[in-house]
Amino acid sequence: MNRVMDAILEGAIAGTVATLPMSALMLAAGKVGLMGKQPPEEITEDALGAAGVRTDSEEQENVITVLGHLGYGASMGALFSVLHHEIHPPIPPTVHGVCFALGVWALSYKGWVPALGIMPPPAEDRPGRPESMIAAHIVYGAALGAIVGEP
Repeated sequence: MNRVMDAILEGAIAGTVATLPMSALMLAAGKVGLMGKQPPEEITEDALGAAGVRTDSEEQENVITVLGHLGYGASMGALFSVLHHEIHPPIPPTVHGVCFALGVWALSYKGWVPALGIMPPPAEDRPGRPESMIAAHIVYGAALGAIVGEP
């Protein structure tokens, strides 16, 4: 059990760290007009609305958005780490991380996010956002795999 708990902790830390360069790429894509509203903002607004929670300010909502994005990155990192250490895939950890992150992208942006009506599926989304989000997930996955795969 300690092995699994160690993997969860390692992955949560790695996922949090990997979310930082991912977020930087997303913000850069936003600065050049490819994103519109950032997906974590859309998801947070929807979740708060569904829960009937009103924030006092845009700053408060921004903090909740950042914490939610880091938390999601941490939880996906924990899952990746457990899978990586239990499966021992015959591919480099960075490749495994990228494959995992692209799976997270697909399950999220082609799955639960449009199913809940939060955002349109990628084929119907604004030009540039799906590609930017794929690139951001590749960055996340590569960083995640590099950190978790460190001996």
